[in-house]
Amino acid sequence: MNVTISTMTIAIILSTTLMMLNYWLALIKPDNEKLSPYECGFDPLESARLPFSIRFFLVAILFLLFDLEIALLLPLPWATQLPLPTYTFTWALTILLLLTLGLTYEWIQGGLEWAE
Repeated sequence: MNVTISTMTIAIILSTTLMMLNYWLALIKPDNEKLSPYECGFDPLESARLPFSIRFFLVAILFLLFDLEIALLLPLPWATQLPLPTYTFTWALTILLLLTLGLTYEWIQGGLEWAE
């Protein structure tokens, strides 16, 4: 019982101390950078209708695509326990082949080059 009380006391004291330090240190030197809202690297005082590069969306779609690949291939270790694991491995290799072909196509077309 004493260990629980002492652990909770240390946790409360530590978290309170860190919160107070954060509050005091954050107010020491406010400047324009700290007080301005962050707008994804764009100046928030300019027009809101600036052209936005499509490459940001391409990177996001590629991330989602490969994230989905991981979700589809996650059950593969359990596929060895199925009666026909070669069928599952064939589909997994098909998915990997399609994604690899798509990635090489984007690479060849220059879609992954950030600077022109």
